[in-house]
Amino acid sequence: MRELFHSLTYPDSTFLSQTLLRLVLAAFLGGAIGLEREVKHKPAGLRTNLFICVGAALFTLLSDRLAAGYGGDHTRIAAQIIPGIGFIGAGSILHARGSVTGLTTAATLFVVASIGMAVGGGLYVTAIIATIVVAIALNALLWFETQFNLKPVIAEFEVMGANADTVLADVNRILEEEGHTMRTVHIARHDGDSKIHFSVAATRREQRDIFERLRQLSTAKHVHLSPAELVE
Repeated sequence: MRELFHSLTYPDSTFLSQTLLRLVLAAFLGGAIGLEREVKHKPAGLRTNLFICVGAALFTLLSDRLAAGYGGDHTRIAAQIIPGIGFIGAGSILHARGSVTGLTTAATLFVVASIGMAVGGGLYVTAIIATIVVAIALNALLWFETQFNLKPVIAEFEVMGANADTVLADVNRILEEEGHTMRTVHIARHDGDSKIHFSVAATRREQRDIFERLRQLSTAKHVHLSPAELVE
């Protein structure tokens, strides 16, 4: 028992060097993915991805080390990482007006945790390759989806008319026919007219179709379209 306590309290230099290497690599790989998310202003950014990757690596290390010292299943602690990350990922998913956002963020957190587990288990090459694949998926595939109008974009529309109720009814009718709904809507008065500002999640081609139909409204004096950001 005394030898066991001593080995856990004063680990050998080899274990310390391996632990340090794995935690630093986990921080680097998780930080690399997190930086990309931070630049795009996503909810889970640099610190979140870095912490999850380091935490997964540390739990994997502890799972093996404690089992070696006390006996038991070497994967018992590490196995609990997956449901734990599931709770965090679920918190990043938002439902609003029939649309869902945050799925990419949740999936990224799930993969980052697996990268941390790979690093904690000593599978360095696997973890590095997985990080490269994730980076390519988050950037190259996003460009491909945008170029071919596969990805919905949150577009901000502004319609001005004499009567807010009439204009709003016409706008809702067009959106319903196009298969879309308003995500947010604000109504204000401007120079005697009613200004309706709302957002819609649609591909760029669908945005143009909605814009052209809104311009043809006899109740609309002015229509403006300004694409904002991509929907995950």
